[in-house]
Amino acid sequence: MVLGATGRIGRLMQLCPPQGMALRLQARTPQAAPAGQPWDWHVFDPLAEPGALARATAGAAAVLCLAGPVPGRGAGEMQDHVRLGEAAVRAAAAAGARVLLASSAAVYGAQSGLLSETAPLRPANAYGAAKAEMEAQAAALGAALGVPVCALRIGNAAGFDAALGGWRPGFSLDQFPDGRSPRRSYIGVQMLARVLGALLQLPELPPVLNIAQPGAVEMAALLQAAGRAATPVPAPAAAIPEVALDTARLQALLPFALAPADPAQMAAEWAALEPHFT
Repeated sequence: MVLGATGRIGRLMQLCPPQGMALRLQARTPQAAPAGQPWDWHVFDPLAEPGALARATAGAAAVLCLAGPVPGRGAGEMQDHVRLGEAAVRAAAAAGARVLLASSAAVYGAQSGLLSETAPLRPANAYGAAKAEMEAQAAALGAALGVPVCALRIGNAAGFDAALGGWRPGFSLDQFPDGRSPRRSYIGVQMLARVLGALLQLPELPPVLNIAQPGAVEMAALLQAAGRAATPVPAPAAAIPEVALDTARLQALLPFALAPADPAQMAAEWAALEPHFT
């Protein structure tokens, strides 16, 4: 059961569906399935219609919760992340399913260096704070109801990010005194779909997982690989040169080798799918 299937990652799952799995997709408004893709759509509001959520989840092995407001909304609306996470856990409890919650690397805030799942959470904005609270509340509710819950702290997905995804003519990019641009943990969009598909089929997951490809990617290198020009501007004093997610736990779980982050490969993955998102 995929909650929030009309968002970017939900659409990605439709374009790159996991092999050997049937997806039930939730939306708040009716959706027209493309020819040859008879998706099992369920139209309801997960917060306003808990009965519909329970019926749609019945018999599912897992609930993937992608639903929630995007960054930049008000703190009050951000609380929907918490409510949606709890709703997913309650529905999973009735169905005997487990829950995978789409969290974010934003829960780590502006910390630098290699960040493992045990690093302290220091969210720097309302979105990160809401995701951190969602993780905590869903984990507590899951423990009380006997529902396995895994929070997926997803790094930058190349094409859904502020650099490649947010690029426009005249785009500028921070440059540090060493001449480099910000370096961040990334994952290609097709690789993200493959990783999510693999995790959905694993019977057991840890409470938290970082989701990224190994290594940090320089944003300027990613834009260059995609053929997108950017004007360098001096990075502000508060800018963080590098933030990288430790992916050792993820790599140990996957049934395939997780390739190191490569700007050219990630740019190619986005180029193949970008027409479906614009």
